[in-house]
Amino acid sequence: MAVKSEKDLPETHRATWLKALSAMQLKNYGYVIQLLQLLLKQEPEFLAGRQLLRKAEVGKAAGTKKGLLSGGGGFSTMKIAGQVKKDPAGAIVEIEKLLESDPFNQQFNLLLRDAALAASWPEIATLALETIVQGAPKDVKMLHELAKHYAAIDEPDKAVEIYTKISEINPTDLIAMKAGKDAAARASMKKGGWEKEGTTYRDLIKDKEQAVSLEQQGRVVRSAEMIDQQLAELGQKYEENPQNVDTARRIAELYEQKEDLESAVQWFTYAAGLSNNTDPSLVRKSTDLRIRQLDASIEQFEAYLAAADPNSPEAEQARADLETIRRNRAETELQDARSRVERNPTDLQFRFELGEILVRLGEYKDAIPELQKARQNPNVRLRAMNLLGKCFVERNMLDLAAKTLEDAAGELIAMDAVKKDIVYSLGLVYERMDDKEKSITAMKQIYEVDYGYKDVAERVEGSYGG
Repeated sequence: MAVKSEKDLPETHRATWLKALSAMQLKNYGYVIQLLQLLLKQEPEFLAGRQLLRKAEVGKAAGTKKGLLSGGGGFSTMKIAGQVKKDPAGAIVEIEKLLESDPFNQQFNLLLRDAALAASWPEIATLALETIVQGAPKDVKMLHELAKHYAAIDEPDKAVEIYTKISEINPTDLIAMKAGKDAAARASMKKGGWEKEGTTYRDLIKDKEQAVSLEQQGRVVRSAEMIDQQLAELGQKYEENPQNVDTARRIAELYEQKEDLESAVQWFTYAAGLSNNTDPSLVRKSTDLRIRQLDASIEQFEAYLAAADPNSPEAEQARADLETIRRNRAETELQDARSRVERNPTDLQFRFELGEILVRLGEYKDAIPELQKARQNPNVRLRAMNLLGKCFVERNMLDLAAKTLEDAAGELIAMDAVKKDIVYSLGLVYERMDDKEKSITAMKQIYEVDYGYKDVAERVEGSYGG
């Protein structure tokens, strides 16, 4: 299968993908599943979509007790099994419907593997086996199936990793030991290039830069394998003691390293809950990663809209979805800032951060008391006063704005970036108060040291009548 990426999708299908990403951010798993099942019926080669579909199904089923999950499928399963060889692509569509309510079901995933291989789509077969192992990480039989599959699609490094896990679970498994050695040998040959007929040592080392590049790529792969190994070890520790904050934190950090932000958020949130949200670093990390997820979605929507027909229905829907995500981002950031202040009412840094967010959202009235308290913190005092001045301007309290900015400017000696910003804001306030002389005097202070700052030169030179 030539795996399709998001860029390979036609505009209408890409719009559906973006909707699914947006719904995933909001944990609307049912809608994600609905969208992606439709999309994958039309674009079965879109592997990222199938992977997200599986994540949504796992998320939806997370609160369901394993004993209540369907274990068979009865006549429909038998019917699909008969369809695998005749119409594997059609069988995959039907199997995905079964996986919706039971994503880790071994029987369904094995059917998916068989159908995928019959359709010459090995990447989907890989996903099916990896999903089984995700749900049952100590099922040696399924681990063997996954390892054999990796070997068959010429991914010996991954096969070695799985055979190593099998040996850890069952040190007497001689088949895993032998197959692991064979896979390791194959991996060495593949990395070294020795399997190429007629290859000489000089051929292998003639391009030193390429060798260095390959070595660096190998390190990345090994690093990913090490993370997975550490996650497996920590997973066992978690099962032994689910209340250990340090274990949960380390798992979260590893998922962050792995760029699996959704899992990282879940684990940081869990770790923060174990500490009764008394560890601000854990609480903040969870929010920061959620915002990173939302920022990534915003970037994808903006990229889509930049290339899409602005008058198309898909573009109109994408703009609406983008606005929803932006609003969700603002609400997430604001809610987190308020929670920090509620938990630590005397922390003036948190007061400043809340005030800063409120200003950015245009909530100037609510920002004023937070910034007034924050100005007592010497580390953020001047920044708080500058934002206070902005709040007073936006509420048309120009005299208070001028007084606040004058006080802030008076506390700074050097005309650095902070003072330039304050003095420029002060000049604009004087201009709105129809005090042109004071406005130009403020602008001249900046002009004397930085001719290119904003439109200061134009304002000052214009005041001389040309």
